[in-house]
Amino acid sequence: MKVSIDELKDVTRKVLLASGYDESEADIILDVLMYAQLRGNNQGIVKLIGAGMPKNPNAGQITIERETKLSALLNGDNNQGMVVVNHVVEMAIEKAREHGFGLVGTNNTASSTGAIGYWARKIADAGFIGWIFAGSPPTVATFNSYEPVFGTNPLAIALPSDDDPLVLDIATSAMAWFGLMEAKTAGKSIPGDVAYDNQGNLTTDPARALEGALRPFDRNYKGSGLGLMVEALTGPLVGAAFAGLGRAFENWGNLVFAIDPELLVDRATFKKQVSELVTAVKSKKKLPGVDDLLMPGERGDRVMKSVLEAGEIEVEDNLWAELRAKIG
Repeated sequence: MKVSIDELKDVTRKVLLASGYDESEADIILDVLMYAQLRGNNQGIVKLIGAGMPKNPNAGQITIERETKLSALLNGDNNQGMVVVNHVVEMAIEKAREHGFGLVGTNNTASSTGAIGYWARKIADAGFIGWIFAGSPPTVATFNSYEPVFGTNPLAIALPSDDDPLVLDIATSAMAWFGLMEAKTAGKSIPGDVAYDNQGNLTTDPARALEGALRPFDRNYKGSGLGLMVEALTGPLVGAAFAGLGRAFENWGNLVFAIDPELLVDRATFKKQVSELVTAVKSKKKLPGVDDLLMPGERGDRVMKSVLEAGEIEVEDNLWAELRAKIG
């Protein structure tokens, strides 16, 4: 059904407050969820249905475990992932502003960091190159296996340009875990090549897939290898859980880089040439039936622009009903 953006934001914020978050935490999480929802990304309000995303009752103070002028490691102490990464991104940007490079990792976050393109874009908007890696509990099988061992392990890279930032945001799995949740909630099937049931059979049933494992994004060893590398960067490197070991559902890890192009080239020249690169790619000959050569993030940008102009958004009926039920 069509829902006004203002109403969607109001209901979502009320759900977050009812989930135990304070005003400032709710504002941070709301902004990330709406970024995803307005772009047609499955990292939006679907996170709040079912068991939802309640604040961990054991959440404490976010603390710095290690720090140098270029790096830091933060202990999230059971706080929500988006709240923790908000601190991380600000810290990485500040280090890049002062020293040209900022590397910040986290451990002991209690849940998803949301659409990580949001965070990478924030770094690019500040004039820096942003890299984000996000770990999560095992839901994805390695190549030639059907037992989950990796998280969906998304990564995002954002580059500043003279136009909008160029933002790549991808899961290393064939489908995001919340894509399965969206399909299950809507009573829809999933593509037949993205997931196994718990017996190793390919399935189109999202409920069976949730009991089994997702496949790598390319259904092959390259995607599996990339997922493995993200697992290492968001597990062993930052002191978080990995491969189902070490409090897998409590100790999620993340890693953020912010890099000043000035370390290598003039920043203004870099931004100008990134724009020129995009123009060069988009100018190439198109295959029959292709209207445009879309850049990473461009489809979502267009969807968001259209939705904001309309002032309303299509929300799946069951999803909207479940969200509203959270506040009575």
